[in-house]
Amino acid sequence: MQTITDIGTLIVRTPKTLGGRPRVAGTRISVQRIAAWYKMGLNAEEIVERMGNVNLVQVYAALTYYHANREEIEAYISAEKSSYEQLASQIS
Repeated sequence: MQTITDIGTLIVRTPKTLGGRPRVAGTRISVQRIAAWYKMGLNAEEIVERMGNVNLVQVYAALTYYHANREEIEAYISAEKSSYEQLASQIS
């Protein structure tokens, strides 16, 4: 018998995990992280290979969430980049 997955259960938010940012259910992998790799040119299969602890369905769910909520995820990516640049300038 085939198992049917409710795709609405694949991406979750919990206040105490990753600051409430959307993530792959059952992991600490944020949609933002998967979207960043996607934006660097990796396809879904390559992301699965790199991460090793998510499957193709989960990566596509994260990418779907990213495309449906691009403004939100881009804001997270931008904030993370800004924090990185600030820390890097303090070290230099």
